Amino acid sequence: MQETHRDADGAAVKETNRWRRMGIGDWIERRASLVFIAPAVFAVLLLIGYPLVWNLYMSLQKWELGRQPPEFIGLTNYINALSAPRFHQGVFKTLYYSVLATLIPTTLGLGAALAFNERFFARGLLRSVFALPMMATPVAVALIWQLMYHPALGVFNYLLSLVNLPPSLWVASSQTVIPSVALVESFQATPFAALVILGGLAALPAGLYEASKIDGASAIQRFRYLTLPLVWPYIVVVLLIRSVDALKAFDSIFVLTQGGPGRASETINILLFLQAFNFYHVGYSASMVVMLFILVVGAALVLTRLRRDPSW
Repeated sequence: MQETHRDADGAAVKETNRWRRMGIGDWIERRASLVFIAPAVFAVLLLIGYPLVWNLYMSLQKWELGRQPPEFIGLTNYINALSAPRFHQGVFKTLYYSVLATLIPTTLGLGAALAFNERFFARGLLRSVFALPMMATPVAVALIWQLMYHPALGVFNYLLSLVNLPPSLWVASSQTVIPSVALVESFQATPFAALVILGGLAALPAGLYEASKIDGASAIQRFRYLTLPLVWPYIVVVLLIRSVDALKAFDSIFVLTQGGPGRASETINILLFLQAFNFYHVGYSASMVVMLFILVVGAALVLTRLRRDPSW
């Protein structure tokens, strides 16, 4: 009798374990999507979320690296930054640079995409050569352009002399430094813009163009009323990515000018770098990082809304 009870108890335990395993399996199956994305979510929170929270904490502290321990001061760093003329100038220069570094490569990329969308000899080879600047590191490109911008030995002033134009100081002049640096950024960003827009052009229906030619539409009319509206979502994608990249640009500006001459190219990124690593005002620079982050997110939201707007 005792053995019978033991067998029955063992069977009951096995049945309970079996149902328990089935329950866990069903739970995992119902939440398979969450289980699979959990490692990626954890990695994002670790690599992005934690630095953001830590930077926000630092922005609320009076923290001078190596001089004194952190001291909580609330929003004082933000108030000081927003009331500083140097920060206002940095915001203006950041926006000025971002507009140039976004519109120039997008416009040039659209023109290059229209050219590469036509059939001609060695088109594939020229596409590959055209994409090479995108693969180079920004620092290496900036160093090469620094040599080309040299007022006395640079190739650009030599080219100007060939057409009897006066030489320019390029990055050594406060009037031309930001357009000159934006041109370096555009040199690397134009291939990316062209490739994205070229993908959109390749997806356009050929029948519409054949019908428009039959109706007598000119090339300009086909571009204005067919190509541009149909490829506009791809252009907005380029504008979105380029504007975010331009707002947080640092490497090429730092290599070419380090914020100079004077403070003519001192964008927010250069300013906060100098405040953190030259003057050791870590908390103050962290507050500028938070405000720059808000600016970048705001620009991304506006352009995303623009892309989804059916009126465009």
